[in-house]
Amino acid sequence: MTSRFLTAVAALALGAGLAACGSTAEQSPAPSGGGESVKLTVWFMRDSLTDGVVNRFKTDFEATHPGTTLDIQIQEWDGIGQKVTSALASNDAPDVIEVGNTQVAEYAASGGVRDLTDKVAELGGTDWIPGLAEPGKIDGRQYGIPWYAANRVVIYNKSLFEKAGVSAPPKTRDEWVEITTKLNKDGTQGIYLPGQNWYTLAGFIWDEGGDLAVKEGEQWKGVLDTPQALAGIGFYQKLQALGEGPRDSDEAKPPQADVFAKGDVAQLISSPGGATAIEKANPELAGKLGFFPIPGKTADKPGAVFTGGSDLIVPEASRFPDQAYEVVKALAGEKFQLDMAKEMSYVPNKASFAGALSGSEGAAAMAIGATNGHATPNSPNWAAVEAKNVIKEYMTKVLTGGDPTKEATAASQVITDILNTKS
Repeated sequence: MTSRFLTAVAALALGAGLAACGSTAEQSPAPSGGGESVKLTVWFMRDSLTDGVVNRFKTDFEATHPGTTLDIQIQEWDGIGQKVTSALASNDAPDVIEVGNTQVAEYAASGGVRDLTDKVAELGGTDWIPGLAEPGKIDGRQYGIPWYAANRVVIYNKSLFEKAGVSAPPKTRDEWVEITTKLNKDGTQGIYLPGQNWYTLAGFIWDEGGDLAVKEGEQWKGVLDTPQALAGIGFYQKLQALGEGPRDSDEAKPPQADVFAKGDVAQLISSPGGATAIEKANPELAGKLGFFPIPGKTADKPGAVFTGGSDLIVPEASRFPDQAYEVVKALAGEKFQLDMAKEMSYVPNKASFAGALSGSEGAAAMAIGATNGHATPNSPNWAAVEAKNVIKEYMTKVLTGGDPTKEATAASQVITDILNTKS
């Protein structure tokens, strides 16, 4: 999931990723007080950053840390899970690794990730956006340091809003339904919302005070059958009915950008990078697209969103953990965060840095939404829940006439069983 989501977000970037390097680097001798140099291996993921951002960071870091050089290696998303797991279990691990935020729990469970809890205060952790900070924290200990984020917003067709007499985007859920109903006539779909867009459903559930699963003692429990979660899918059902989105597929089947590009859809839910795909499919829509945060229940708070993105980890096997932490500190610090946010249109790791995105309407809307960002349940087994499409299948059953409570109870039990399976 994380790789697919970040690939979509990467459409915001100004250029392609860096050329790949080898997967192993020669380590320099450890410093002995005699001024010997240290060579640190850092893994970044393909298309996470442009050459310019990486080169500026490398140059600045080496200039401000004499005797330390960085070997930055670019890794492919395909197969990265096994590659990182193997590296963490080896004696020749990289010193710093970029990982998807939902992967931290899986890697931390291996015991090969350094605990950085004692660094949280120094890194300004109280200002981290929740959706990145929470996945990196396992059983009260911080293993993943938030790096950057991206989340969904509403992309809308300004011409169709104007045609329907809608002068401003909605601020609340009730306004959203009212406006979408007004848009949904004369051949226009008020919103295109596929029936299996489960990250959007998760946001509605979080808004109601519910969750997908919770940990009770040492056991996990699926909780799609709580009143709060049922209220969340009830709202999803109401909104989804105001368009013609399929009930048995997700955003990729068919590609929702292609559907929107036909010009008769007023809204869809996507990362801002979805606008690039829309305009590529229909250049006539260039300049006619607007963005707003997913509305919340009240106007004073945006709707909850799943925060996708990356964290930074330091392997236990790093030969130079102190110097590796200095890399993490610089990457998570203000200078790099602001440079990255401006060039990549990512949401930086701290709420106080959100102003860096004010020049981009889509990125600014994303940053507002990120203040109410959330993460999927922090279990090493959560990936198996996604792989089995448990929530997607549950949504389709409800949207095609199934009893919400019955279907939620069944899906919750499947989630409970998966999350409590011992590896």
